Amino acid sequence: MGSGRQEYGPDAVDRVSGAWAPDLGRWGKPHYRAIVESLAEDIRTGRLRAGTRLPTQRALAARIGLNFTTVSRGYVEAHRRGLVEGRVGQGTFVVEPARAPRTAEPARAGLVDFTMNLPPEPDDPALLARMQAAFADLSGDLPNLLRYQGFGGTEADKDAATRWLAARGVAAPRPCLLICPGAHSALSSVLGQVARPGDAICAERITYPGIRALAAHLSLRLVDLPMDRHGVDPDAFAAACTRVAPKAIYLNPLLQNPTTATMPRARREAVIAVARRYAVAIIEDDAYAHLCPAPPPSFATLAPEITYYVAGLAKCLGAGLRLAFLVAPSARAALPLGSALRAATVMASPISTALATRWIMDGTAEAIGQFVRAESVARQRLVSEILPAARVTADPHGFHVWIDLPEGWTRSAFASQGRAAGLGVVASDPFCVAGTPPEAVRLCLGGPSTRLRIRQGLEQLGHALEGSPALASTYI
Repeated sequence: MGSGRQEYGPDAVDRVSGAWAPDLGRWGKPHYRAIVESLAEDIRTGRLRAGTRLPTQRALAARIGLNFTTVSRGYVEAHRRGLVEGRVGQGTFVVEPARAPRTAEPARAGLVDFTMNLPPEPDDPALLARMQAAFADLSGDLPNLLRYQGFGGTEADKDAATRWLAARGVAAPRPCLLICPGAHSALSSVLGQVARPGDAICAERITYPGIRALAAHLSLRLVDLPMDRHGVDPDAFAAACTRVAPKAIYLNPLLQNPTTATMPRARREAVIAVARRYAVAIIEDDAYAHLCPAPPPSFATLAPEITYYVAGLAKCLGAGLRLAFLVAPSARAALPLGSALRAATVMASPISTALATRWIMDGTAEAIGQFVRAESVARQRLVSEILPAARVTADPHGFHVWIDLPEGWTRSAFASQGRAAGLGVVASDPFCVAGTPPEAVRLCLGGPSTRLRIRQGLEQLGHALEGSPALASTYI
């Protein structure tokens, strides 16, 4: 070649696997990022062609004098950006550019999306490799996983569910346990069993939007209850029981979405006393149970005979893992729930269920949980450093925050100006069951992929919260 640079292609795989090395010095970035940038440039310039096998991670680490973890992290990032693919038993290969998937990062510089309420995504190479290995292992049973399965999962799946729930302190007798395709389907089935069109269901005044949508779909009356930093007011709940005779009360009592409130044990016991007095079922949406190191006991533990307990995996392990464990108050209550779920969903995805079972039983789920907990704490620390404390309601273990806006701001103006500047937040409207929504927004910390992106977005929002809408329009 006239340039003097050697071109590596699929016809020179053996030489390439030991010959390619990144130019780390020219990028001014952390070494793992420099590996990715060098790889991207060599692909762009044609020095590396599609199908080229790259050096093994250990071989490259030895060649360029870095530790294995750094090189592994670079390969993981290259895979995320669609530059390479791993082939089991063969190695890592350059991908055809046309096949490269869209990256997780927004295309527009500075775009930070705080709207999506999902856990931080693992970026540790060893953990990602462990997660990916489980996917690869499932392929050995792929024909079976593509068939219809008996409703509720296999015995192994129920063993995993029981272990997962036991870590939360929730007992799950087999006749009461159902494996569902996500918390939303579980909640829909429970509401459909405990109430009929026109019946009343109580909920926190500011609550999870999904329960509002389900109540509307089922023609149920959602009755709002006033709340404080500890959750719903038990006296207001009792008053509602005498006024509207609700069939159930829906609660998201741990790291509540969106206010982040956690209901302490004493408040839970007061709510239970009211529910027992008026024969009201409790629907407990314990989505964030595995984020807290020492959560209060669940309603399912304190009052199992009246509680429908829903534990989804989306907020603990990943939003795409649409799976939930539902524990009914009794075997008798579980039977119609199972029928309703089977009629509406046929079954939970066998692939998702098998993956969750594998992760729970081999400890991968706990490793993911440890990452999510640690990363959530780190991101909440950024919030406490950057945003005015007087405006923020947060829990150090959660990955969303609730922001009360200063005088002069309306929630719609704050959200719209944020969108114009590439910052996504959710105004309070979809969370409000009744009355005028407060001038507040929810901020989710799990969507942006890095702490740097979090910091950039928080700094812009911090400036806005300290000034007037007119001044903020120049930077948000």
